[in-house]
Amino acid sequence: MTAAETAEQFRAAVEKRDLPALDALFAEDVRLFSPVKFTPFEGRPTVLGLFGVLLRTFEDFRYIGHFAGEALTSAGDTATPSEILLFKASVNGKEIHGIDLLQFDGAGLIEEFTVMVRPMSAVETLGAAVLAGLAADGLVPDPAGG
Repeated sequence: MTAAETAEQFRAAVEKRDLPALDALFAEDVRLFSPVKFTPFEGRPTVLGLFGVLLRTFEDFRYIGHFAGEALTSAGDTATPSEILLFKASVNGKEIHGIDLLQFDGAGLIEEFTVMVRPMSAVETLGAAVLAGLAADGLVPDPAGG
């Protein structure tokens, strides 16, 4: 599969909120860099768990454009095929504008995924909603201690 094919399948799966379709698109050791967490989410099971929360959290999610090219991964040693998907959505009434940077391995699977969102108030709202969703799914300790 090519990077472009993977990106198109990813876009379709997210827009349809089809979590099972995402499973085959991520490398086993995928790393997802979030705007609300300093260290990445690592590994396919963890990233898929996060996407389960994200697909429930975002309201009116839609991709509005894309760019293709190459970029260095976080390791910074090799340029890989990369696609940027621009999106708009809302979370708890806050409009979010953002990008998903997808970087692909030699097999065309997503090996790194970086999310950037704005404005800051939306980042804070998204972070709180995702943390609550991760806790509800048992993926992180409940921040309220319950």
